[in-house]
Amino acid sequence: MDQSIMNSYNEAKKLYAAHGINVDEVLEKLAQIKISLHCWQGDDVRGFLFKGKELSGGIAVTGSYPGRAGTPEELRQDLEKALSLIPGKHKVNLHAIYADTDEKVDLDELEPRHFASWVDWAKEQGLGLDFNPTCFSHPNAADGFTLSHADEAIRSFWIKHCKASRRIAEHFGRELGQPCVTNFWVPDGYKDTPVDRLAPRMRLKESLDEVFSEEIDPQYNIDAVESKLFGIGSESYVVGSHEFYMGYGLTRGKAICLDAGHFHPTEVISNKLSSILMFSEQLLLHVSRPVRWDSDHVVTMDDELLEIARELVRGELLPRTNIGLDFFDGSINHIAAWVIGTRNTIKALLRAMLEPVAELKAVELAGDYTSRLALAEEFKSYPFGAVWDYYCASQNTPVREQWLAEVKSYEQEVLAAR
Repeated sequence: MDQSIMNSYNEAKKLYAAHGINVDEVLEKLAQIKISLHCWQGDDVRGFLFKGKELSGGIAVTGSYPGRAGTPEELRQDLEKALSLIPGKHKVNLHAIYADTDEKVDLDELEPRHFASWVDWAKEQGLGLDFNPTCFSHPNAADGFTLSHADEAIRSFWIKHCKASRRIAEHFGRELGQPCVTNFWVPDGYKDTPVDRLAPRMRLKESLDEVFSEEIDPQYNIDAVESKLFGIGSESYVVGSHEFYMGYGLTRGKAICLDAGHFHPTEVISNKLSSILMFSEQLLLHVSRPVRWDSDHVVTMDDELLEIARELVRGELLPRTNIGLDFFDGSINHIAAWVIGTRNTIKALLRAMLEPVAELKAVELAGDYTSRLALAEEFKSYPFGAVWDYYCASQNTPVREQWLAEVKSYEQEVLAAR
């Protein structure tokens, strides 16, 4: 390790130690946190099950940066490159349309064998896998409804797909020795104001109850349900609102997924974490960066990311929180997007873990709000960067922007040939 990195780290440790923070212990805890990298950043949410199918379901990817993955092998290769530039051991989040098979199979017919190559790869890389049923980009979702569809036959198709997805996830968890988080999000909704808001929600509740009626070992699979405020084509009404899924998750024992972009532009999820985890055993986060709406920009070190991290650390909520990323930017290098977003998420957690939480809580409880504000502000300029550099070096990953040169080289040697 570069001596200057070590020297800066040792000096930083002294400053933090003066406030009772053991930096070595912090880094040990940080190394245990797994971030779930979303596979769909690598190919603009195209998948491999239905080649050439247009993206739908109120989802849009802008940009045409060259070199996106076109095969499962290319996607795994790109993920390996990204993961080599990110400190720690993590997970990869798959959508059902990323099945690796030459067999002609529809979503409701998927089985674990269609993902065998992903499981083998994850074992080789020492990674976990998460999963999502794909309730979009399919003829049975063309009118904007899936699990809440008024047509029983179409509703039945999506129920079968979601049941199949849970079996696949259980297989992932059993094979890889760590739980697979299976997240259920559906785009169902109306473009204009409906007359009947209740009936679609009744159908969605009944469909989900049927999906979850099959016993799946919770040791290997964690079910999560995800809300949305609105989408393209569902601007006026979304069946699976936040209130719907909060009620459903709490009464059915399911993890509630909070996506940073799925709320009103002035509403943030950091303020919801402690409330939900008071009543729910687990939580799933989709860390993203909305720009006025659910635009899924690459995660940056903004105020909300830091507040999310602080809330998880200050409330000791990390053990019950599953952290995944959800953005898709086709305007920049696809691998760089993964690296930037994941490194920022880990870095935000580190910053939160390097705050004097016990001291801040003590002065707050004592009513000393002056000290609370002063300490919180001073710690914003404490040398967490020196600790981050040391952590990256100790994990055999590039320090600071050195990773960018590797991505640029990979772009010239690999991506340019696609």
